[in-house]
Amino acid sequence: MKNWMIRTIKKEDNQEVAQLIRSVFDELEIPKVGTAYEDPYLDLMFEEYNKPQSVYFVVENEGKIVGCAGVSPLENRVPEICELQKMYFLPETRGLGIGAQMMQKCLEQARIFGFEKCYIETMPFMHAAQKLYKKSGFEYLDAPLGNTGHSSCPVWMLKVL
Repeated sequence: MKNWMIRTIKKEDNQEVAQLIRSVFDELEIPKVGTAYEDPYLDLMFEEYNKPQSVYFVVENEGKIVGCAGVSPLENRVPEICELQKMYFLPETRGLGIGAQMMQKCLEQARIFGFEKCYIETMPFMHAAQKLYKKSGFEYLDAPLGNTGHSSCPVWMLKVL
């Protein structure tokens, strides 16, 4: 993992990003119902994030996409809250500090967009992810915000930007 970089998604990345996300779901045995796995736009991530106050980044290493994450306005919520979405990394990228750099890039972009808070949902068994979120300043909530459609994600966190 010497030559990796974070960049915005391109249209030609759609298939590789969808495959990456689905492979992480399979690897970690994340429920597919009521999660990002079921999102209708999973195969159209470039199009989904090609709108105001939205951005999606990929981590590329020697021509291969090895991680991804984005920010977008939180569905059906107050306009000053965004959601950190679909942050997934292949096994070989974990534990190298790439997730922390991706998080920093996403939160920086959220501030540029004018958001005041950032929301995230995750699974209880995703301990490494929660550790990164806590280290980045996210705090646990007692109930979900907005309407993400991810009814199977019972851990909710929020960060003041």
